[in-house]
Amino acid sequence: MKLLKYGFAVALMGSASHAFAQYQTDALRYSQTQPAGTARTLGIGGASTAVGGDFGSVAVNPAGLGMYQRSEFTFSPGFTNLSSNSRGFGNTTADSRSNLHVANLGLVFTTRRPDDDANPWRAGSFAIGITRTADFNQSFRYQGKPDLEQDIFQRFSENQGGALDELAYNTYLTDKDAQGTYIPIDFDNTGQLNQGETVRRTGANTQFDLAYGTSYQDKLYIGGGVGIISSRYNSENVLTASDPQPVTPVSQDDGTSFASLTLRDNLLTKGSGINARIGLIYKPVNEVRIGASVQTPTYFQLEEVYSSSLDARFDKPVPVDGKSYMSKSFAIDDEPLSYTLTTPFRATAGVAVVLGKSGFLSGDVEYVDYSSAQLANNTNGNVRSNRDFGPDNDAVRSLYTNALNLRAGIEGRLDIFRVRAGYAHYGSPYQSSATNQSRNYYTGGVGLRQNNFFLDASGVYSKGNLLYTPYSLANDQTPVIQIDTNRFTTTLTAGFIF
Repeated sequence: MKLLKYGFAVALMGSASHAFAQYQTDALRYSQTQPAGTARTLGIGGASTAVGGDFGSVAVNPAGLGMYQRSEFTFSPGFTNLSSNSRGFGNTTADSRSNLHVANLGLVFTTRRPDDDANPWRAGSFAIGITRTADFNQSFRYQGKPDLEQDIFQRFSENQGGALDELAYNTYLTDKDAQGTYIPIDFDNTGQLNQGETVRRTGANTQFDLAYGTSYQDKLYIGGGVGIISSRYNSENVLTASDPQPVTPVSQDDGTSFASLTLRDNLLTKGSGINARIGLIYKPVNEVRIGASVQTPTYFQLEEVYSSSLDARFDKPVPVDGKSYMSKSFAIDDEPLSYTLTTPFRATAGVAVVLGKSGFLSGDVEYVDYSSAQLANNTNGNVRSNRDFGPDNDAVRSLYTNALNLRAGIEGRLDIFRVRAGYAHYGSPYQSSATNQSRNYYTGGVGLRQNNFFLDASGVYSKGNLLYTPYSLANDQTPVIQIDTNRFTTTLTAGFIF
């Protein structure tokens, strides 16, 4: 046991995800989606289930491929700006960042029979391409002075025996008793700590699609497809804490030894998944289209690597085992963990009303049961693990519920020009929550279409609320950071018809 003959104050905050093995968070992250596809699809709020004739429908309802008249190639780069306001420890803190990405890339090969051909199967289209189905990019930070009942002294007094305790012990911030129990060190003359954390999350799910759609008498359209997903998620947390009452040369006998600390957590999860979908669109009359599709659960194989390091600084020498320290660092690199995740299936229905040559109205409703996600060890992965995912799956069933995602859009046409608007509401996945955690998207766009070329632009503004817990306490005083998030994404689609 290290014999620490000094006192100081310390504040540590850990990630609310893998530092505490909360894999139910992963189950939700990979189960949620957002409006995705070409600028045209995004401009109408993603309400494309019954619209068809656009590559954006491939990831939702491949039956829309049956409406193609000619082959086409599309490319859709995007730009996203993120901003947030975090409320915690008595302060409101703003943050922002931006990124470039490829929203969509597609190639459609269409074969259509001549009008005088009596065969009822009028056309068929094969599509290949990629779509960014989920964006994990997120940025927020907070800072302030927690109450004594919520600071890290309370956390350490509970001896949770986790990674934070090991880091603190090896940087001389806590001690152990004769039984090996982590115990906080006595301290005095220390005021409230200045605490802060910056969280940066990056990554996305990018789906590679192979799909086919066909037309029967230009009234019934049937399609199916397979999606292969490449997934990458990276979370970097930098936590800081400092003593607002540093020791000075004239007060060496007063105050505490602790000056500041920096805790860095890094989690990298990557892997792949596969799903399939089938759909149809029916036109009872030329002005009305009714669509429906079902997507199977997505089966993911994921591998994660987690590391954490702590750097402690002191403003007067700290004696430990006959030596004196002004700083101490320690790092933990966990063994990689390989696991599988099966996300819920999705069922979507939609209606589109064609307003002659003036445009159309469309609406979708999507059902997804987040509580049906399942986690398990990956026995076929490069890294073997024997984690018991039973408690994680129990948490998924107790925390999450089913939700409806609603999407609506409109497109107006004037000669070669297009104007679009849309709205999407994605229901909260939680059975209960102190704040509304549904997501809302407001969309718009413009377009220009020539005989062999089209150009579309869209803007998607979304807002939502998050709750973030830096560490858990047993005294019902666990600090909760409330985060208001805003995201604006601009997408440009260039298409070539041949």
